[in-house]
Amino acid sequence: MHSPTFRIGVVNASSRLAPERGQAISDWAARMWPDGEVELVMHPSLYEVHGHFGGDDATRAQALIDYANDPSLDAIWFARGGYGSCRIAEAVIPHLNHHARAKRYLGYSDVGTLLAAFYKHGIGTVAHGPMAADGSRNDETGLRAVNWLRTGDTTSLEPSLLSDPRPAVAFNLTILDQLVGTPVEPDLSGHVIMVEEVSEAMYRIDRMMFHLTGQASIRKCAGLRMGRASDVTENDPDFGMSAEEIARHWCERAGIEYLGSADIGHDRDNKVVPFGPR
Repeated sequence: MHSPTFRIGVVNASSRLAPERGQAISDWAARMWPDGEVELVMHPSLYEVHGHFGGDDATRAQALIDYANDPSLDAIWFARGGYGSCRIAEAVIPHLNHHARAKRYLGYSDVGTLLAAFYKHGIGTVAHGPMAADGSRNDETGLRAVNWLRTGDTTSLEPSLLSDPRPAVAFNLTILDQLVGTPVEPDLSGHVIMVEEVSEAMYRIDRMMFHLTGQASIRKCAGLRMGRASDVTENDPDFGMSAEEIARHWCERAGIEYLGSADIGHDRDNKVVPFGPR
């Protein structure tokens, strides 16, 4: 007797998604679960195009509302990042029902703005972790994501979470730096904050850490961990500090405890960080 199919809604809140990338996601799931144990349900608007975005703001917002509120779907997996979720984050919150509040949501990068808004308003269980496009490129990455969406699998988690009981969050550094002070900023008092970055010069990482650690709200956190900074753009001359050295510097100046590295980043090894207490 087969167990019920676990149905994961795939939506796009950010940049446009190429149809061939969406097909790769569907093909990957069909290969991994040929018996139908897991089904990825692709939203009909997934390939909409509106300039930079995967459909206009109203289309992307409605897609998320539709799938979050759908009782036939067990979880929501964001298709990709890029840019655009900040344009819809506030708009979706008032329209989410009790089904939305019972789901798990997974993504990172640009989607961090939505994760912050959902966490602030108690919408479901949200986590920074691989997106659907990542999973279709690497089996281990995809399984890590789906296993957490299905069961909250602890082997998918960032390792420090298994020994530190304090509430935690994780964000792309640029995203967290930009959402602080806005209506979607959650209260991160007492939280361990993990950050990662991609495709930024070290001087920009330094400047963002200056701004982030200078915020009164962020200084109430329990501490900070630095994830990987990948595809760092060239500094001429060389900046002379690593991302971890930058994080240590600004944490010390701000009176924030630096807790070490985090196993998160814009890569296939990106681990899952559920928001909140363990």
